[in-house]
Amino acid sequence: MGKFVIKQTNTGFKFDLKAGNGEVIATSEVYTTEAACLKGIESVKANACVDVEDQTVEPIEEKKHPKYEVYTDKAGEFRFRLKARNGEVIAQSEGYKAKASCLNGIESVGKNAPDAEVAEA
Repeated sequence: MGKFVIKQTNTGFKFDLKAGNGEVIATSEVYTTEAACLKGIESVKANACVDVEDQTVEPIEEKKHPKYEVYTDKAGEFRFRLKARNGEVIAQSEGYKAKASCLNGIESVGKNAPDAEVAEA
């Protein structure tokens, strides 16, 4: 079972979604308040099982928000970001060497986020 872990930073609050094995699957932006961070978690829970827009292949088959976007970063690694209905990024992944691993990360968010508990770091 997954877990959202809220951490206080120098500039606010952020969360990590961790899988049952403790691995970080996705991370949030930094929110100015803990309440905003909790709203972000609720948004990830609500939007965890949505379509995937693969931006690494042409032509890009655009999906409507909410959606996951799979893309390659400057280092050539695969990443995903989860966007809410309003287009805001609510969670993002680390870099993956293989696209299949990135897609597994998305699948893991879908499995873990909806019922994940929330904890303080």
